[in-house]
Amino acid sequence: MWLLFLAAVLACAAESPDLMQARQRLEQVRQQAADGLLPAAAVRDAQEAVDDASDEAILDQTLYGDLTEEQASSMLAAAQRRVARTEAKVEQGRKLVEAGVAERLRFADLDSELASRKQALEQAEGRAALVSQIVEMAREESNMPEPAPGKAEEHVAGANLLDAKDIKDITLAFEKEFDKPLPISAKGSTAVHRAMGFDHTGRIDVAVTPDSPEGVWLRKYLESKDIPYYAFRSAIAGKATGSHIHIGPGSTRIPVSD
Repeated sequence: MWLLFLAAVLACAAESPDLMQARQRLEQVRQQAADGLLPAAAVRDAQEAVDDASDEAILDQTLYGDLTEEQASSMLAAAQRRVARTEAKVEQGRKLVEAGVAERLRFADLDSELASRKQALEQAEGRAALVSQIVEMAREESNMPEPAPGKAEEHVAGANLLDAKDIKDITLAFEKEFDKPLPISAKGSTAVHRAMGFDHTGRIDVAVTPDSPEGVWLRKYLESKDIPYYAFRSAIAGKATGSHIHIGPGSTRIPVSD
């Protein structure tokens, strides 16, 4: 799986205009350095630009998309490398300013660039931690005992898959009622669902307790619209990693990848 992901990332990165431009620039600088027109340090800087563009391409593909644990690790490493590169440039600029050979204004853009990259790193750290947590929950829940008889799970039957309009209507109705975003924890097929062996396409999970005011309202709303759902009040082996409302028909089983 990791090799397939890496190949996909590299393929996407190869299509990145910034990366293509950086590689072309690297070849030009190498040739000019070989001809004695540029110092060897210029080659190092051009190679660093290629590396940075490659890491940026990885973040573009992973920071806002669906992730597996391996992809999350790649995303986090790319974000860390980009911060480290900019920190090195900031430190180099500081030394030049202190030595009196450059003005601080010359490096002003680096400070804002560093702040932006640190923010991206924080996002990557948060996403990586979340992916690790929910995948671990998915693994552990398979060993949980079945809950005692009762209302741990409540099901309103139906077979209609959700489309974009359904999700928009549910989201807007919830926001109008509670003046806050609908806490969607999973939209469509995710890495976690695939790891558990489920096809979650056309379904969403909402992180509310079924018996909370939000959960009670949401269940009534879904029933009024004849939208099928499952209300989970606890983790259930093979079905749910915790309390939430699954909107849509039950997920179908798919083979779990090795």
